Amino acid sequence: MRALLWLKQDLRLDDHPALQAGLAAECLLPVYVLDPALLQLNAFGMRRMGVHRARFLLESLTALEGELRQRGSHLQVVIGTPEQTIPQLVAQLNLDHVLALEEIAPDEQAQVARVAHCLGHTPLQLAPTNNLLRNEELPCSLDQLPHVFSHFRSLVEERVQVFQPRHAPDRIPGLPEGALALMQPLPTLSQLGLGEPLSVPASAFPFSGGEPAALARLRDYLWKTQGVRQYKDTRNGMVGSEYSSKFSPWLANGSLSARRVIAELRRYEAQYKRNDSTHWLWVEMLWRDFFRWTLLRHGSALFKAGGLKASEQAPPQLDQRFQDWSRGRTGMPLVDANMRELAATGFMSNRGRQVVASYLINDLQQDWRHGAAWFEEHLIDYDPASNWGNWAYLAGVGNDPRHKRVFNALRQAREYDPDAQYVSLWLPELRDVPQALRHTPFLLAGGHLRSIGYPQLDSIPESWKPYLHAVA
Repeated sequence: MRALLWLKQDLRLDDHPALQAGLAAECLLPVYVLDPALLQLNAFGMRRMGVHRARFLLESLTALEGELRQRGSHLQVVIGTPEQTIPQLVAQLNLDHVLALEEIAPDEQAQVARVAHCLGHTPLQLAPTNNLLRNEELPCSLDQLPHVFSHFRSLVEERVQVFQPRHAPDRIPGLPEGALALMQPLPTLSQLGLGEPLSVPASAFPFSGGEPAALARLRDYLWKTQGVRQYKDTRNGMVGSEYSSKFSPWLANGSLSARRVIAELRRYEAQYKRNDSTHWLWVEMLWRDFFRWTLLRHGSALFKAGGLKASEQAPPQLDQRFQDWSRGRTGMPLVDANMRELAATGFMSNRGRQVVASYLINDLQQDWRHGAAWFEEHLIDYDPASNWGNWAYLAGVGNDPRHKRVFNALRQAREYDPDAQYVSLWLPELRDVPQALRHTPFLLAGGHLRSIGYPQLDSIPESWKPYLHAVA
């Protein structure tokens, strides 16, 4: 077998089924195709990948090239479309096999189908994707999976799951003859038309892209700092790098295996005993899998206004309030702080994501799909299943028996940022406002707000009134 390894959202060597399938090959060419379509505006007027995730991607590709080089190989990165690039390389280098991982989202599945069609008689062999559970490990058939997470979790937890991911190989088959001459240096962000983002000291994600950084974080969070032991108590934090695991960006682009995370977690629990926090990390990983299987089952329905419930109502409006939300200029400090953190760093806490999404959907009455698309462009840990699944869930058109999940933004601010530390960090114009008013600057005179350059709320929601002057 003379094979091409088509890397997509699987930028690692550890626990990589397609790579394992290619280890016996006579030669193996690892290829990543950077499709310019990701950087063009979509139907929502946004890019599918913005500067922060592009930077993280380039870091991950650089790290992958280093790992491959240590094992006698190299990574070929090509700018183009996979349906043109992959068959061209196969023909040019006289390859007879293409290896890749399966996809779960409709657009990516369609792209794989186009590549397979363009390959003609050259087989495209697909291995299991970066899910926690494999298809044969599901508690029932895909079309019978529960629509509610708690039921899914109960079925999965009825039997103990043992994960035995395979480690990265020590050696990888060499490149086909002539491949080295085709290698090109990685493009820069500027060459991609994105520019370089500024470094932000306050970032909650100060880590680099790539498998070595991912495995180092896994090791540190479980074994060195043992932050996992307090995860359930700290996971709703918003300041600093240690309130949560921060595994999601590496999981999203496949620099980290979901099965490796849980195998290591089980090893940790065997040595230090399980507690509520270690169990909660398992639950969060199950949520990730639940959304992935949901997307695979329902496909394009997840991206429509009516979501999985296929409601007939017209999608909500879109107006200036969406622009204010996206720029962090709504006049609601907790929402604005989170949106500015996202714009500056490409990251936002789980608590923050729920608050800003609920605010856009329920308080501002804007089309939830535009919020999901904004997250798609800006989040470094974007993946279609978790992003669109969570947005649909909060909009009441996803996997939730309730109509909507409404978060009282001011109550959330009082509960999760009681000293206004978070809003002070990301809204510098409020730092000279008395601390007691930093969550409620709209109580100040309009002239004062104009003088400090912070927007005025149109009106104060009735539901906020119990929290205007008191901590929840």
